[in-house]
Amino acid sequence: MRVLITGCHGQVGHCFTEQLAKDENTTVLALDKEHLDITNQEAVQATVTEFQPTVIINAAAHTAVDKAEEEVELSYAINRDGPKYLALAAQSVGAAMLHISTDYVFEGNKVGEYVESDTTNPQGVYGESKLAGEFAVAAACDKHIILRTAWVFGENGNNFVKTMLRLGTTRDALSIVGDQFGGPTYAGDIAKALIQIATRITQGDAVEFGIYHFSGLPHVSWFEFADAIFDSAVKQDVIVKKPSLSSITTEQYSTPAKRPSNSRLSTDKITQAFSVEASDWKAALNNIQAYTG
Repeated sequence: MRVLITGCHGQVGHCFTEQLAKDENTTVLALDKEHLDITNQEAVQATVTEFQPTVIINAAAHTAVDKAEEEVELSYAINRDGPKYLALAAQSVGAAMLHISTDYVFEGNKVGEYVESDTTNPQGVYGESKLAGEFAVAAACDKHIILRTAWVFGENGNNFVKTMLRLGTTRDALSIVGDQFGGPTYAGDIAKALIQIATRITQGDAVEFGIYHFSGLPHVSWFEFADAIFDSAVKQDVIVKKPSLSSITTEQYSTPAKRPSNSRLSTDKITQAFSVEASDWKAALNNIQAYTG
């Protein structure tokens, strides 16, 4: 297996690189934006033509949800055009294209879990640009897997777990949004799931290409997630005392971009197709010291 990874220094990209480095049967070319600008079609095509990957994994994205409302052109360049160029290049060499998308493609007001066939209706530039990227990838490359995920956290990059641990050392009390629900997803589990799929594709197994959902269980609110993070941190002596937590509403916590109140994603399809189980986010908090670096 020859794997080209973009966005290798991001939360998920780092996990891909780390996990694939242990596989003697896989040749990896892991690139960050300094080494490959995915918005430059000529550069993308040249890199892919030279490396001849069997799989391209796009972990690069413009994920600053609030900044995206102002940085519209940049968001579309990275979240739509870049994936399109990678998918076109993948098609040209017969490679499979694995692309990470988001729960933000949905409006976020459904009762229950979102399934892959549900109607999309993004409420902001980030979600709109990511949905445009999904369409672009699907149109450009026959062998594509689009993986929608949510509430990603990991040892690298910025995320909710790291923010909570930082605030927990400096504040006695915190107010956390309690009316937005979703499945926290460990970045390492996303990498593991897509590597499993990539292996199946490379082995020549029959694969149904298309869109899949992958996130964590159990579903919780941000308030409940924060509560679990601090319980783990205190238990593992990462912080001395758990701050006092109070639940607030979305209306009480104003942001430039609208957040979905429901980010619950059903993972039934990916489990049935690839035997990939939902991310166990509670287990990922068992080594919470790793998130303090």
